[in-house]
Amino acid sequence: MHTPDEIAAKLLAVPYEALDERTKKVARHIAARTHIARNVAKEFDARPTRGQRAADAVASFGGSWTFVGLFAAAMLVWVGLNAYLLTSQGKTFDPYPYILLNLFLSMLAAIQAPVILMSQNRQSEKDRISAEHDYEVNLKAELEIMLLHDKLDALREKQWEELLAMQAQQLKLLAALAEKQVS
Repeated sequence: MHTPDEIAAKLLAVPYEALDERTKKVARHIAARTHIARNVAKEFDARPTRGQRAADAVASFGGSWTFVGLFAAAMLVWVGLNAYLLTSQGKTFDPYPYILLNLFLSMLAAIQAPVILMSQNRQSEKDRISAEHDYEVNLKAELEIMLLHDKLDALREKQWEELLAMQAQQLKLLAALAEKQVS
């Protein structure tokens, strides 16, 4: 069994032409006895654009405890500075309910959300490619196991044939010995 057509017919019970492209690829790899596993993440990360790298960096920092801590500290400083100015000078640069702070927070959210979504889209594309590759590797492993079972079955049949041949020869020898003793 050396051709992709034979592999498709024997292991998948489908003509090679009827297979999807991924399954054809697996059949070709089995026929050629080549490996199919590769580092998909490394290939995917080898070609990010500047925007993709920026989106990944923003998402990484925006989803960290460092960002949460700095964000909370900045808000405390903003409120504290306004409270200090109110008590010491009687007026503030952003009076309660902190409309300017609210504007800055809204602008931050408006910019940060699409960038994080871009990074998540990139990650889901990476996950999709990884899942497709996992499917190919798993299918190849399954088909290789089926081939090993076929080889083991063939070996077992050959051993049974050899055992039966030896047993027939032993029976002939026993029959010859029994005939000698009778005569």
